[in-house]
Amino acid sequence: MSTFDLSSSHTTNGRRGASARRAGSGMRSRRRENTTITPQGAPNRRNTELTLLAFAVLLPMLAYANVGLAMDRKLPTGMLAYGAGMGALALVAHLVMRRFAPYADPLLLPLATLLNGLGLVMIWRLDKAGKLLANNFPAAKNQLMWSGLAIAGFIGVIVLLKDHRILQRYTYISMAVALVLLAAPAFFPARKEDYGAKIWIHLGSFSLQPGEFAKIILAVFFAGYLMVKRDALALASRRFMGIYLPRGRDLGPIIVVWLLSILILVFETDLGSSFLFFGLFVVMLYVATERTSWIVFGLLMSVGGAAVVATSEQHVKTRIDAWLNPMAAFRTKPPAGSTEQIGQTLMAFGSGGVTGSGLGQGRSWLIQFAAKSDFILGSFGEELGLTGMMALFLLYALVVQRGLRTAVAARDPFGKLLAVGLSSAFALQVFVVAGGVTGLIPLTGMTMPFLAQGGSSVVANWVLIAILLKISDSARRPSAEPVQAAQA
Repeated sequence: MSTFDLSSSHTTNGRRGASARRAGSGMRSRRRENTTITPQGAPNRRNTELTLLAFAVLLPMLAYANVGLAMDRKLPTGMLAYGAGMGALALVAHLVMRRFAPYADPLLLPLATLLNGLGLVMIWRLDKAGKLLANNFPAAKNQLMWSGLAIAGFIGVIVLLKDHRILQRYTYISMAVALVLLAAPAFFPARKEDYGAKIWIHLGSFSLQPGEFAKIILAVFFAGYLMVKRDALALASRRFMGIYLPRGRDLGPIIVVWLLSILILVFETDLGSSFLFFGLFVVMLYVATERTSWIVFGLLMSVGGAAVVATSEQHVKTRIDAWLNPMAAFRTKPPAGSTEQIGQTLMAFGSGGVTGSGLGQGRSWLIQFAAKSDFILGSFGEELGLTGMMALFLLYALVVQRGLRTAVAARDPFGKLLAVGLSSAFALQVFVVAGGVTGLIPLTGMTMPFLAQGGSSVVANWVLIAILLKISDSARRPSAEPVQAAQA
């Protein structure tokens, strides 16, 4: 049976049932002793979470002090206020967890806090170099404000979402909301700072990136839809070269999502979102049906669609050219549309080496405005080196691993699929951003979760963590002990 078995009930044949009934009470007691969570005195790991939160607050404070000593030769004046504020927010979130999700995973909240704190420190460090750049602007205060709002949103989800299965009722409503969010930026004029990608909604000084929230809402829709349709989608009409080919009418959902991703790519020139949403659906489809054929079809359709759009859409073609020739902008006569940022980021990684130049001692601010958003990994890579980058990717891997572990432990098929979807969306976004910055794939323009500057991103990812914690709380919560029949 698959690890992600979505069956809501398990059947047992007659002989197994008879054998189980003949088992002695001693065997039953041993099974209860080997269970991690028991009905009496169940460990909820909240003390473990509190200890890890202390380290998650302390490490960014030490990084903050390190930057101040490196750049100004003294401790930052606001270090204690920063630490106290961050610690207070983390403590409030922890106390809410104790009250409303006592059995949730103990690692997700500290991991999100640590990543968010490190991102704030690096954005502040780049702000201090802003005096060297004519077109830069301070962003740390805005990001700190958005982080506070994001944690408030996290607390709101933990308190108000009594049971994650409530979201299943809004399967098709979530699809409509997601489509509106994805289509909305196409009807708003793009600004110069958007650099060709229509992924923002600008209302005066306020900006919103709806795609960050759409990934969560689409995960809800996919989980609800696939839970109902997984049996039909798992049927195979024939087998070809060892691969089960789905029936023609079952290809409908994947074709619709494929066309949607292509439309996003064409009208909004958003490589990252189109890859994220299509990849999310294919991953969830594979988990729901366990058919490798869906992965094959998904890869073929994504490559084919990207190839067609790349030859017809100039913005996408420019990004692919920049990926193929990252140093073209440094030529005597650089080609039109070339950018220096990819080449500068690769040089920043090379300059960092294995151990890095040290926090506050690099020159990654030369990447200019993108150093705080798309290319903030270049800043970390130069100042923390390969070792620091491995540590950051390990933190992201732990978030994904805990999310998938929550999916395995979930007791209902909707919760399993939703946890897989949210974890996959998070993992795909990390891969898309890291792959674009390091030159593995074309640049997409998405933000690195928790680290990069961006209010929409930090709020959406804190909400994503909150939903995973609610599913985890439901999965780890001990069930009532069955009443034993009195023996004569």
